[in-house]
Formats: sequence, structure tokens, C-alpha cells
Amino acid sequence: MPPSVAGSTAAVAPTGELIKDTNTAGFAKDVLEASKATLVLVDFWSPRSAACKQMMPVLEKVVRGYGGKVRLVKMDIDAHPAIAGQLRVQSVPTVYAFRDGRPLDGFTGPQAEAGIKDFIDQALGDEAGDEIQAALDAAEEALEANDLQAAAETFAAILQQEPQHPGALAGLARCYLMSDDVERAEQTIALVPPDKRGAAIVSSVQAAIDLAKQAANAGDTAALEASIVADPKNHQARIDLAIALAARGAKDAAVVQLLEAIRIDRKWQDEAARKQLVKFFDAWGFKDEAAVNGRRLLSGVLFS
Repeated sequence: MPPSVAGSTAAVAPTGELIKDTNTAGFAKDVLEASKATLVLVDFWSPRSAACKQMMPVLEKVVRGYGGKVRLVKMDIDAHPAIAGQLRVQSVPTVYAFRDGRPLDGFTGPQAEAGIKDFIDQALGDEAGDEIQAALDAAEEALEANDLQAAAETFAAILQQEPQHPGALAGLARCYLMSDDVERAEQTIALVPPDKRGAAIVSSVQAAIDLAKQAANAGDTAALEASIVADPKNHQARIDLAIALAARGAKDAAVVQLLEAIRIDRKWQDEAARKQLVKFFDAWGFKDEAAVNGRRLLSGVLFS
């Protein structure tokens, strides 16, 4: 591992172009072409969403704080739905980072200031050819190949150089979690500095840990299914069944149970079913197929 991290060489955008609204016709120029010179964040939002309105000023503040190294382009998906449809944006707010005319990564749902900064830092790190980011990418590839030992060794090597690196700590915690060592995963994620705990990658691992602890107390699926057959409005049984199914890897079936609970009574216990579904999405990750499909189905239920 290198002793230091390369600095960003990102181009600096003129101040007047830092934040702007766009539409379908302007997307190519405002995002795709602009991202060849500067990192561009696209905020897909809806004026009907309180979460969008809450996060937008925070997002704008963070972007201004980067002194022109990042641009923010906002797109109202109600007025201009085509691009959001092409990118499979299923719920708002959704933010994508673009560079060289293509999307790098993104997040869905409101993020705190620290989480947005961490997301941008990682994107700028990629742009600078950051060697630590290259090591993180290698560790992620090892995780995808289920080579937990190689992934853990790489994350540990990063932590030797940067002991509080949130991405490496989160990655190592995931290794423990995939080894069914929930206790060590929890201990590892607790080492993330307080100002970095809002980062999307950290929140995702924390959600996965919480889900694993919930699953340990999940009931027998057959008994829970029988309870639902006897009383289709038994929302707690549906939530418990969804947790048990998710713990067994039946993600789509877990989503179906929670969506049905939301359809029957979305406000039950302060929207408990919807909140549990969001926990699943956070735990599974932004790109997980079940999470992508689940967000699409959830949007259909909420906005029907």
C-alpha cells in the first residue's frame, strides 16, 4: 500500500455553473459533456417529496464547499421523466455522480452532510487515480468472488496506512458479517469516526448488521405464514416473515410481504413496513437487483 493518497486533479468549474437545473433536452450538455471536465452530481428529485426538499439545500451547501471541483445538476423527474426512466431511478431523492459521460455510482434517499461529502470524496478519489481507492476496488472484487480472506487482507492493509478509513472499516465489517461473525462486524464498524458514520457505505453496513441481529430473533416461517393466512392484516407477522425470508436469502419474497403490508395499511405503527423495507434496501446496497426492483415497486405503491 502507498504511504499517501494522490491529490485530486479535477478541473474546477466556474462559480456560476456550479448549480443549475436541467431538462431532457439539456441533459447531454449539462451532464454528459460537462462531466468530461468536472465531476457532476445529478439530483433526481420531485417537488412532491419532503425528503427531496430537505436534502437539496444540504447538497447545494456541500457542493459549494468544494470550490468548483464538483457541479450539481438538478432534474425534476415529474416534469422531465425520460432520463430518470433510462437510469432506472425508482425513488427520490436519487443522486448519481457522472464522470467522462457515464454514471460512476449513486445513492438513494436523503443523506446527511457527512455522507454526501464522503460520497463526493470517493468519486474525486477515483478521478485522481487514488491508489487507496484502487485497493478498495480490488477488495470489492474479492468480496464479489466470495474470497473473504483476500478481501479482508486488502482492507486490513488499507487500515495500516489510514486506520480510520471509513470504506476500509466498512469493508472489513462486511467480511466479518459474511462470515456470520456479527459481533466482530459490529465492533469494526464502531471504529468509524463519528463525523463519517453518515457515509452511505457505513450506513449500508450498519443496516446489514442490524438486519442480521433482527434475523437471529426471527420466528419460524411456516408459523408466520399460517398467522398471515389466518389474518391477512397481521402486519407484525408479515414484517417478521419478511425478516426471516431476507435472512435466508429470499429477498424478493421478503419485499413482497412488506409491500402487501404497505398496500393494506401503510400507516400501521408509524409506517413500520415501509421503514423495514428501506432498511432492507440500505443493507443490500444501492446496486443490488432485489433493492432496485423493490424501490421501483415501492414507488408504484406509494404514488398510486
